[in-house]
Amino acid sequence: MLTTLVGAVVVLLHLAGVLAAMHAVMHTRTPQGAFAWALGLVFLPYVTLVPYLYLGRSRFHGYVDLHRRRRGQMQALANGQLPTGTASQQACERYSEIARLLGARFHDGQRLKLLVDGEATFEAILGAIGEARRCVLVQFFIIHDDALGRRLQQALLERVRAGVEVCVLFDGIGSHALPRQYVETLREAGVAIHPFATQRRSNRFQLNFRNHRKIVVVDGTRGYVGGLNVGDEYLGLKPPLSPWRDTHLQIEGPAVADLQRSFAEDWHWVTGELPPLLRPGPGHGGARTLVAATGPADRQETCSLFFTALIHAARRRLWITTPYFVPDPAVMAALRLAVFRGVDVRVLIPARPDHHTVFLATGLYAHDAVRAGIRVFRYQPGFLHQKVTLVDDDTATVGSMNLDNRSFRLNFEIGSLHVDRGFAGEVERMLDEDFAQAREVTEAEYLQAPYLRRLAMHVARLFDPVL
Repeated sequence: MLTTLVGAVVVLLHLAGVLAAMHAVMHTRTPQGAFAWALGLVFLPYVTLVPYLYLGRSRFHGYVDLHRRRRGQMQALANGQLPTGTASQQACERYSEIARLLGARFHDGQRLKLLVDGEATFEAILGAIGEARRCVLVQFFIIHDDALGRRLQQALLERVRAGVEVCVLFDGIGSHALPRQYVETLREAGVAIHPFATQRRSNRFQLNFRNHRKIVVVDGTRGYVGGLNVGDEYLGLKPPLSPWRDTHLQIEGPAVADLQRSFAEDWHWVTGELPPLLRPGPGHGGARTLVAATGPADRQETCSLFFTALIHAARRRLWITTPYFVPDPAVMAALRLAVFRGVDVRVLIPARPDHHTVFLATGLYAHDAVRAGIRVFRYQPGFLHQKVTLVDDDTATVGSMNLDNRSFRLNFEIGSLHVDRGFAGEVERMLDEDFAQAREVTEAEYLQAPYLRRLAMHVARLFDPVL
């Protein structure tokens, strides 16, 4: 009897695995991902079936349908309150395909302030919130209920009690440890606060699509974007990853309107309403800025194409910093071609892991990159989490985007591209200091590693579709 029952369960699991494999073949975005899932589901359904329920779905029809049917309508409503951008065509011509891809525009006259670590970032953000008079929009992937999280909470409570309208979004997966009491304290005081999820009804099987954006807008005039979340580790207060290396950016000028548009799109999905949208101040700076909001509901794989186009634009220099270096074939090919054009291509990655699987995969891709003539460096003092790119002498990007499949295809991301020699010079000086504290990777790092570690690196790369 027991044998018959076990046999029936095995048959049912294999049948379910075959059906799931058919679903994976039909709906997984990349051939590599489809093949990996199908192989595991058919031959090892006992191991892969439950992970596929959580991680394998590549579509979430509710959000995609709303995103595509109503995005234009929502943007029209926002555009009625916010200006559109214009910038000197000649200066930004080499990035015109990025603008067309994203349906975005460059804005003239941005004033930029590079925030080179957690202390500088949150001093600026909390200071700006403390000065708010009309509206504060806040969006983070992670908010922790720790010392920094409570500083943010108190700043928001103080502003809402002063009559300022405050809207907060946090990712339901990234902030899964955020206590209900933290949220309720804000809500009871009058803060409009909501978790972001890709489906309006609860779906415990949907873990794959995450809103990784970090946006703060104060009174429509000052915007913040970059790599930092809200937690003590981002201030370098949690060994063994401290000191934490990260970068954020303050923007003042018309481009802040596009940060508000991105926030409004996510807010509209969660609440069905638009947040307060305020016209940004006039541009008094020298930077031309494009805000790049990407996500898995886009018809194109906009994040991957954004990086590919950016790499192809480089003629003299291309410096990239990323905590997770798991490039797709298009990005890796673009990096290789840049080397053949004579571009100084450098990639700065961590020397310490925060996620071991992606760290192992990053090591293998670093080896492939070095063999292709790309210079790869490991940052030594602590964990490197910054997402910054420097192109030639006049272009830099700061945002939330990593060079991995999760950012390319699974996460909602936000970044900013700036054409300005002065700002690019600031970024160059910052990165010069970072590279000075890094060790260059050679082929020996992989070749002299123990066999089991090299095997683990290759196994980790099999999980590229969900890294």
